[in-house]
Amino acid sequence: MTEPAYFTVLGASGYIGSRLVEHLRAQGCDVQAPLRGDAEIFARSLGHVIYCVGLTADFRTRPFDTVDAHVGLLAELLRRAKFDSLLYLSSTRVYMGASSTHEDAPLTVLPGDPSYLYNLSKLTGESLCHASGRAAVRVARLSNVVGPGMDAASGNLVADLLCQAREGRVVLRSDPQSAKDYVHVTDVLDWIPRIAVQGRYPVYNVASGRQTTHGQWLKWLQERTGCMVDVLPGAPLQPFPPVDVTRLQDEWQVSPRPLFSDDLLLLNDDPVGVTPP
Repeated sequence: MTEPAYFTVLGASGYIGSRLVEHLRAQGCDVQAPLRGDAEIFARSLGHVIYCVGLTADFRTRPFDTVDAHVGLLAELLRRAKFDSLLYLSSTRVYMGASSTHEDAPLTVLPGDPSYLYNLSKLTGESLCHASGRAAVRVARLSNVVGPGMDAASGNLVADLLCQAREGRVVLRSDPQSAKDYVHVTDVLDWIPRIAVQGRYPVYNVASGRQTTHGQWLKWLQERTGCMVDVLPGAPLQPFPPVDVTRLQDEWQVSPRPLFSDDLLLLNDDPVGVTPP
């Protein structure tokens, strides 16, 4: 962005939303973070909206709340709100079972499988954005975000491993060769506002484009914390295809920062359990 802009961040109490508010304000932007149920969002101009509302780990036990979060409020915003742009945060999880992770690739869904409710609700939100007829409405599909202060209850694998490492012993319940794409939260905070204000495409993958195995995370955690590591016998292999970041890189020439950084070990701004090199 060339100059400070006016943003409204919805879902500002979450991990990404709260940090996005801090980041934008540090850049000199005027940022509003309305509370849930604030009817004023339909009475004033919202500037550039970043829709961070969503459920993660508990979507299986809260199916109705999941749909409300990913679709309900979004529908009202697209129907009634005044804004310059709207960026809907989706997930690269929608590529489960797909043959390609390019933003325009056909996707596979299994409505009879409850674990697909998250994907289906996110895709419904995406489709609503495209079908709304509103200008400057975009989608950002976030990969697995890592950074300081992650909550183990979020369902994020690395957050869970970090929590276990602080207790001195990590038990991995999947094959160490399982791999995912991870992106540092600092990169997300940098790239998301660019997409919101300047993006030329309707959908972007926000990812590193790099695969990191569970075994690599275990090795790093053991080196940095001295924790014990166990892998459950017969732990299943959980592969995920590399995420295509060509669109993001071509438009902004971004380069993801290294993942294995001691800032991941921060808990409430204090380093926990770090073994000196």
